[in-house]
Amino acid sequence: MLKRMKITSAKGALVRYFNVGHQAMLWKLEGLSDYDARRPLTPTGTNVLGLLKHVALVELGYFGEVFGRPAAIELPPYGEEANDDMYASADETRDDIVALFNTAWTHAQATIEALELKTEGHVPWWGDEGNPVTLVQILVHMTTEIHRHLGQIDIVREMIDGSVGMRDGSENMPDGVEDDYWETYCEKLQAIAEAAVS
Repeated sequence: MLKRMKITSAKGALVRYFNVGHQAMLWKLEGLSDYDARRPLTPTGTNVLGLLKHVALVELGYFGEVFGRPAAIELPPYGEEANDDMYASADETRDDIVALFNTAWTHAQATIEALELKTEGHVPWWGDEGNPVTLVQILVHMTTEIHRHLGQIDIVREMIDGSVGMRDGSENMPDGVEDDYWETYCEKLQAIAEAAVS
């Protein structure tokens, strides 16, 4: 878990929240069976392991190709079918995906450390109108991307086993609330929703 610390630079602040998102994503995977880590939990197939894979692949592009710093790894094949970056295939193990996620994270950190925030890059898939980009723009873009997908993981993890929390050691839930509180709470919200349409 990242401890709170005084942040003295813009780059330090950006990197802090970038890393918090990564740590939380890995923490949300802890304790899940392979089945629960892979199974689709929304009508569009959202699953925990797939979200880690997606973030890793996207990150390798933004902190690699965009700044002329490709990672020295062989990427798993993807792009052959719609959404194949959003799930672990049958021949990809959980360890494979976690290793890919950590490799992408480490590579991103190296790029961020090596370059100044104003360093320019080029995102081929954005077209001419979106380019050039700067490291600060890509760092904000990817931090937003990570936290968006972390929110999805929050929801599907709660659907799997009721686990909640912002990150390891910080549930970010109301103090002193017992489990039976939530049933009453949800009943209250359901009544409010029904009253809104009557």
